[in-house]
Amino acid sequence: MKTKNVARAVILVALAVALSPFFIPVGISKCFPAQHMINVIAAVMLGPVYAVGIAFIAAIIRNILGLGTLLAFPGGMIGALLAGLAYRVYKNMYLAGAGEIIGTGLLGALASAWIVGPLLLGKSMAVATLIIAFSVSTIGGTIIGIVALHLLRKGGIWQP
Repeated sequence: MKTKNVARAVILVALAVALSPFFIPVGISKCFPAQHMINVIAAVMLGPVYAVGIAFIAAIIRNILGLGTLLAFPGGMIGALLAGLAYRVYKNMYLAGAGEIIGTGLLGALASAWIVGPLLLGKSMAVATLIIAFSVSTIGGTIIGIVALHLLRKGGIWQP
C-alpha cells in the first residue's frame, strides 16, 4: 500500500510540474490553478503529509526550472495542509476543497505578503492583491480537482 502511495505522489508531482506552464500572471506572482487541483487530489487520496510534500517538491522543481516563484511555497503548502486535514477529519472532498481555498487564498496570501515578500524577496507586497490572485487560482484549481476526483472514482482508480 505504501508503494502505491509513493507512486501516486510521484505522478502528482510530475503532473504539477508538467502543467505549470499554465499560470495566471498577477504582478510578481504566478498563480497556478494546476497546483491547487493537485493539492485537492493529493489531500483526498493520500492525506495531509503527502499533500504538503507534493506541494513542496513541486515548488522546488518549478523554481529550479524558472516556472515558479518563492510564493509557491506558502501558497501551495498551506492550502495542501488544510485540505488534507479537512478531509482527514470530515471525509468530505468539498470540505477538503474549502480547506485548500482558505489555506491558499487567505493564509498562503498572508504568509506571502508578510513573510516571503519582505524577508526573502526584499519587496513589500499588497495583501489584497495577493488574496485576490491566490483566491482566483485556488478556486479554479479546487473546482477542477473535485471534478477530477469524481472522474477518478467513476473510473475505479480511487475509492473514498
